[in-house]
Amino acid sequence: MSFDIESVRADFPILSREVNNRPLVYLDNGASAQKPRQVIDAITRAYEGEYANVHRGLHYLSNLATDKYEAVRGIIARFLNAPHEDEVIFSSGSTEAINLVSYAWAAPRLQPGDEIVLSVLEHHANIVPWHFLRERQGVVLKWVEPEADGSLPPEKVLAAVGPKTRLIAVTHMSNVTGTVVDVGAIARGTDVPVLVDGSQAAVHMPVDLSALGVDFYCITGHKLYGPSGSGAIWISRERQAEMRPFMGGGDMIRTVTRDAIDYADAPLKFEAGTPGIVNQIGLGAALEYLMDLGMENIAAHERNLRDYARTRLRELNWLQIQGDAPDKGAIFSMTMDGAHAHDVATILDKRGIAVRAGSHCAMPLMEFYGQTATARASFAMYNTKAEVDALIDGLQFSRELFA
Repeated sequence: MSFDIESVRADFPILSREVNNRPLVYLDNGASAQKPRQVIDAITRAYEGEYANVHRGLHYLSNLATDKYEAVRGIIARFLNAPHEDEVIFSSGSTEAINLVSYAWAAPRLQPGDEIVLSVLEHHANIVPWHFLRERQGVVLKWVEPEADGSLPPEKVLAAVGPKTRLIAVTHMSNVTGTVVDVGAIARGTDVPVLVDGSQAAVHMPVDLSALGVDFYCITGHKLYGPSGSGAIWISRERQAEMRPFMGGGDMIRTVTRDAIDYADAPLKFEAGTPGIVNQIGLGAALEYLMDLGMENIAAHERNLRDYARTRLRELNWLQIQGDAPDKGAIFSMTMDGAHAHDVATILDKRGIAVRAGSHCAMPLMEFYGQTATARASFAMYNTKAEVDALIDGLQFSRELFA
């Protein structure tokens, strides 16, 4: 499938609707992306004619649902170019995935005084689980600040690594600034295990786990044009062997007696209970859709959008872009002289333009920039230059109201 923007937009039913009597301009993709017809149809088909519990039965529908569900593991491995399919562990999203690593790998291994290196760019999902270890086990969090433009040089992260560092936890792309972090260079520069939050990066550019050399890499389905409640984490076999189960229940055991448990092999060992069957099937459909379009094609389209939006936004001398690194995705966090971000977002909404305002679950980064909130426009593969122009017109209208 070639990348044709009008054909792509036609695949997303919601993009044809109006909001406040204006054509919808959806620029809140960093929070959650819209869903193409292919995903909606896959979910409908699964519930209407293919649904049963997985791994549980010998009957036709259970086998069918299991085949559809388990096939997604291979789709994710292909999407990320993961070395082995059994290194893909399903989760409800990146938050659960990072907590899995915290509870199953880090908590049994880290001692008081051991260090975890974090960047100030992180989403709370890649901060709070490590604070749990700080509170409960005396683990030390070492923070690495970005440059003023939002970039995060790998050497700056590596300089924070010391003899007591046990983990580096870093985003691949900031959800606030769009900064792309060279996580491969970080992984190549140290023997310390590296966990990467790929929630944003996997949406906007190709990811090659076989080349990156990291130990943990998580994705979340709802940003990848799939359902909420879907996602996965890739964990190398070496790290999986060091992990204990996080949750106990059905599916993650071979046998249970009154006196003993024999655990299943990974990945089932880390997937207790009835999973989000249809959610994951929907994620598989979303990833197939993305691969059909081609992640290189998507990345090229979004780079053009980024460059156009950056040029137009920089023309507004009363607007500040917080963290505008040279290597970034099409994500812009903005503050306006004399106006609160919430007010700007509300005015834009009246014109059918959806942006997000607030701290974006990244309070340490907001503190770094001296802000309590920004208005964030985050673009997706279905956005257009005309929508950039609509955003600029809306910002100019907002400015006039506050002048």
